[in-house]
Amino acid sequence: MADVAEKAGVSRTLVSFILDGKPRASAETRRRVLAVAEELGYRRDAAARVLAQGRSRTLGVLMDVQQMFAAEMVSGIIPAARRLGYEVLLSANLAGEPESDFIESLLSHRCGGLILLGPTSPESVLAELSGRVPTVVLCRRLSVLRRSDTPLATVRTNDAKGMRLAVDYLVGLGHREILHVDGGSDPGSADRRRGYRDAMRGHGLGDRITVIPGAHNEAAGAEAARQMLAGPALPTAVLAGNDRCALGLLDVLTRAGVDIPGQVSLIGFDDSRLSDNPRIDLTTIHQDAQTLAQRAVDIAVDYLEGRTSRPADVVLEPQLVIRSTTAAPG
Repeated sequence: MADVAEKAGVSRTLVSFILDGKPRASAETRRRVLAVAEELGYRRDAAARVLAQGRSRTLGVLMDVQQMFAAEMVSGIIPAARRLGYEVLLSANLAGEPESDFIESLLSHRCGGLILLGPTSPESVLAELSGRVPTVVLCRRLSVLRRSDTPLATVRTNDAKGMRLAVDYLVGLGHREILHVDGGSDPGSADRRRGYRDAMRGHGLGDRITVIPGAHNEAAGAEAARQMLAGPALPTAVLAGNDRCALGLLDVLTRAGVDIPGQVSLIGFDDSRLSDNPRIDLTTIHQDAQTLAQRAVDIAVDYLEGRTSRPADVVLEPQLVIRSTTAAPG
């Protein structure tokens, strides 16, 4: 900044005002300072700015890079944060690596608040983390919120209701043999599993509840499909834990000659962009990635700017999106 000031022939304070967008200089001076800054390759020192201002304007975001839906939420988080004057620092949560390592890495870069996309850490760990830095958890329900007094929030879709919508729709088509491939211990799976069971019982189909343990990935869906093919009879409909799981099911079943949806109807969960591909055209439960992202950023910034410190649980409504992988049983 001192170099820019010297070459432009102005004070360092005026350079700071101009680079911060404050109306303290004439249009000509502003143009000259910005041109010099560009010529010299000036870049803000984010760490120094944090020290000078006493607080960070960076949100640390932890995501699973293998989840398409997580990527869609990040594409909403970044512009939402920038509109409010905040930057985003991303870190990937890799399978087999301690999640805490990636979180600590974000904190070491002076992130003022955290937005964690589907974290797998125990609730007690997340509660402790929110005592150190404001924390917003996306796509996971936390029971610890009821007894929390730290800036900890969740922003999520009503997963159980989403599964009830799917079961209601399938039963309305005439299906009775409806199987669920769950997400195992992945975030949101317990609520989706509960929603499936409750909906089946609500339709008098409690004796036909069938859950195959899985995960939110294609390999789990493929393995579940192989188990189904090895069984005595196929169900007439399958609810996958998420869209990626549904893609694994779709691949193995169609390769085995099973007609989707003629023999088996298939429903995913998330409504990720790939599900709308014309070659896939997957019926699924829609989660609003952009609204989830915006609400998470809004809460994180409210925490950082002192407008609130209370725990919050924001729950969005799911929607059923009907495409070509579902039909009445044959």
